[in-house]
Amino acid sequence: VMNRSFSISVDAEVPKDGAEGVLYAMGGNDGGLTFFIMDGKLQYAYNYVAAEYFRVTSKDNVPAGRHKLRFEFEVKGKPDVAKGKGAPGTAQLYIDDKLVGQTEFPYTMPLSMGLGAGASVGCDPGSPAIPDYKPPFEFNGKIYNVTVDVSGDLIQDHESAAKIMMARQ
Repeated sequence: VMNRSFSISVDAEVPKDGAEGVLYAMGGNDGGLTFFIMDGKLQYAYNYVAAEYFRVTSKDNVPAGRHKLRFEFEVKGKPDVAKGKGAPGTAQLYIDDKLVGQTEFPYTMPLSMGLGAGASVGCDPGSPAIPDYKPPFEFNGKIYNVTVDVSGDLIQDHESAAKIMMARQ
């Protein structure tokens, strides 16, 4: 996922009383990422070498039931490795293919995640990627499938494209 466009898609079931916990995490307190639900909101946070944290949070709560939850990162520039900065980009959250959150990340890590850069599904064991929760912050719903796609073929936002087309008329 370093300096490239990627997506994380999770097929998960949210309990009737709501969900909390990590869907997917990679890295640790010295640098990493986490895709999770907290306070009813779908969230993605990026830990840049424990010096800065970037986050995108859904405007909508994640409803009960089975849903496709997705994070997308689209690279918008080149990394500046000499200055310790990875590629900047657009961070987006989707619930069932509906865009529910978006922000810009000014940069990412240029070369590698933290020392404990293992990936985990359903929890963030060890040193957490962000200080907002205590490990392992296990997901209290059911995860059926997780896909990390590094092909760069991001799913298009048809809703925004339709709005642009209607505005031109």
